[in-house]
Amino acid sequence: MVWHLNQWWRNRILEREEIPRHIWQKVTHLRCLRGMNVDDLRRLQALVLFFLHAKVINGAHDLEITDEMRVAIALQACIPILNLDLGYYDDWIEIIVYPGEFILDYEYVDEIGVVHHARNIASGEAWLSGPVILTWPENTSMHTGSAHNVIIHEFAHKLDMRHEGANGCPPLHADMSMQTWHDVFSQAYAAFCSQVERDCDTVIDAYAAESPAEFFAVMSEVFFESPLILKQYFAAVYEQLALFYRQDPARRMLVE
Repeated sequence: MVWHLNQWWRNRILEREEIPRHIWQKVTHLRCLRGMNVDDLRRLQALVLFFLHAKVINGAHDLEITDEMRVAIALQACIPILNLDLGYYDDWIEIIVYPGEFILDYEYVDEIGVVHHARNIASGEAWLSGPVILTWPENTSMHTGSAHNVIIHEFAHKLDMRHEGANGCPPLHADMSMQTWHDVFSQAYAAFCSQVERDCDTVIDAYAAESPAEFFAVMSEVFFESPLILKQYFAAVYEQLALFYRQDPARRMLVE
């Protein structure tokens, strides 16, 4: 019964609403969409409509959220779940968008029990069962062809959090091996951290060395934004991400 009600709800949205063509044309030139065929884009557009009905996007510090901003954010949030389902985002509602970078003010306890106070400047944040926080200037910079994508990064965290919190392992599909995922990501993460510690040049953002959760989120960014690079330098990681996201963006780019 729930599935039928859900399907009825989705059909109702598709019958009654659409994304204005001029807005869709402006947002679909993003790098992470390269190589998508007509069917992919049609399914993505429908998913964006469902997403906008299920989530609330609010501006902070008097930032006005335009229709184009809403669609751009929703589109990039939906790319990772294009071949999954909107249910992967079902445990939270709100997206908060700041007009610039914001400050994270928090305390943490180190390995010997000492409490520290920290203040960090951030361009994105995902809370367990809470909102996703983004900054709009950071997001608009993605239109220039940068390999970074804050939206995909934060929504990868949301996927990760669905399985035992943010630990670098999202809920895997039944046909995937937890042991293989753990082995591949652990080895890649250890090797990458070693490169960063030795001040070696890295092909991806050194921030990925912060934790296994950040490694997964950064790798997800690169998977969609620069898949050929990820496949060349982290082939085993690429294979696992392709199995999880059920997408092959490197192949899309090669046949574009």
